[in-house]
Amino acid sequence: MPVTDVDKDIDALTMTITAKFDADAERLWELWSDPRQLERWWSPPSHSSTFVEHELTVGARTTYFMTGPDGEKHHGWWRIEEVEPPHRLHIKDDAVDDEGKPDDGGPTAMTVTIAETDGTATMSIQTHFADRESMEQMIEMGMEQGMTETLNQVDPLLGAARA
Repeated sequence: MPVTDVDKDIDALTMTITAKFDADAERLWELWSDPRQLERWWSPPSHSSTFVEHELTVGARTTYFMTGPDGEKHHGWWRIEEVEPPHRLHIKDDAVDDEGKPDDGGPTAMTVTIAETDGTATMSIQTHFADRESMEQMIEMGMEQGMTETLNQVDPLLGAARA
């Protein structure tokens, strides 16, 4: 199982999920930078992801939606704040309604860090919450389980032909 650690720090308003993969940092970075590859793992197994806009350059905006088993779509966007391929990505993240307007809960930030040692890469995704209430709500809604299931889909893609 790729996920090796989950750290929830209520005082710092962060949740960090760390996973280890038999891959190098460049290969893991491709799973973030290529929207067709990102679609294959960036959602829990019960949902599918569609990335409408996706460019990992500072100031760019990524728009996407996840489709649930009932056909309901959950929209989101990322504003790219920092990009250091293949080791670091920092984004602002927010759920939006069908018209692209932010939903309740306010934006969060997410920092992805990829470190490589001897052909093995560790990826940490740290989510920074706007406030304690938002963090507790997301944890209660199953964010830890959803992110764990999402990251557990990465291993089969690492050896797959690049899309």
